[in-house]
Amino acid sequence: MGELCYIHCITPMTGEERATPRWLDLIWLLFLGSLALLPPVREVHKQIILLFIGAFQFLESPFIRRVPREGPLLSVVIKIVLATILMIHTSDVGINSSYYPIYYLPVTTAAMYFGPIGTLIWTALSSAAYCSYLIPALKQFELTPEGRGELMLHIVFFFLVAMIVNRFVMEYRGQSQRYQLLAENLSETNRVLKKTQDEARRAERLAALGQLAAGLAHEIRNPLGVIKGSAEILNQKLGAADALAKELSSYIYTEVNRLSALVSRFMDFARPSQLELRPQQLPALIERSLKSLAEQGVTNGIDIQRDYSPDLPAAMVDEELCEQVFNNLVLNACQAMGEKGGTLILRIRTDGGEERRGVVVEIEDTGPGIPPEMKEQIFNPFVTTKKSGVGLGLAIVTKIVDAHGGTVRVTSEPGHGACFQIVFPQVQPEMEADVH
Repeated sequence: MGELCYIHCITPMTGEERATPRWLDLIWLLFLGSLALLPPVREVHKQIILLFIGAFQFLESPFIRRVPREGPLLSVVIKIVLATILMIHTSDVGINSSYYPIYYLPVTTAAMYFGPIGTLIWTALSSAAYCSYLIPALKQFELTPEGRGELMLHIVFFFLVAMIVNRFVMEYRGQSQRYQLLAENLSETNRVLKKTQDEARRAERLAALGQLAAGLAHEIRNPLGVIKGSAEILNQKLGAADALAKELSSYIYTEVNRLSALVSRFMDFARPSQLELRPQQLPALIERSLKSLAEQGVTNGIDIQRDYSPDLPAAMVDEELCEQVFNNLVLNACQAMGEKGGTLILRIRTDGGEERRGVVVEIEDTGPGIPPEMKEQIFNPFVTTKKSGVGLGLAIVTKIVDAHGGTVRVTSEPGHGACFQIVFPQVQPEMEADVH
């Protein structure tokens, strides 16, 4: 029997030949062209198979994108089949073909798409396809120890190249994930930094407006007191005979009271928040605000729904200022729903995080909602959607909540109402015993 021989010229392919840059595509074309010019040159089937290999290399990326789950598996299978067919058309005895390095193509492809175990499995299948030519060859030839060693050397190199490529690919993927994580962290840091800068600028504007409001309120309050006192004396001195003058003096008295209330709101906004923090149960505070507003007729025609979570922790708040926050928000919600009424939904719960550091209060109405262009502005002073408002209510709410170390957010869709969410810091566990 004849002897099986092996040619030693090996040209392994790396995963870089599958990359998409144009210059790599050009190199791939030159490589296939070189194979086409090597013997056997006039073997038509060889040229057709090389053409199929080249076409599939170019179409592999869109093929994988179109079939993301089965694409990598089918890609390796197709390359194994094409490599196996090429072997038999480049030698009378397939196992002796000098084109056996073509099996590096499916091996490196598997190394790029699969993990270490998957790479080993596909390399074993590629080696099995290569060794399948031994079956017909052994019917005519004898496999010598030298030939057996040469065959094993080829197979070992298949595995060696596969694992080296796979190691580089896995390292590249890990590095890409680290870069992606770093980019996400940087993006989050930039977002937080931008938010902090916006809050700092807003705090500066509030501070300037507060100083201006304090000065104006102080200068206006004294003349208002004189006008109010004069109107009261005038009203007492006027007899019933001069009804018109008595009516005008009552108008002066009423309007002065209104202006005095407005000045008080300016002072509330301008005055630094002196907090007297104590552990408080927020359901009790919000119920007290509801009772006060109900006595004023604010909640007439409003269906109030409560959703208070059981076993709520206490929050560290200033009782009086916290009631002012709830008064302003509930009053705004009721006024937004108007005379037709609607539904006022009150929710109190913990923040839901593992550390549970906050108590969340949500005040939701079924009014017309807030226009999208106003969402970022309604917490600024002197911005209001009411015809008769001065735009200080939500600014005062934000100022008080910020002083507590909490947050205020609003979600709203036009025509579907608005929901204000306030988060107050909860009492630390060691202080829970002092709540009651």
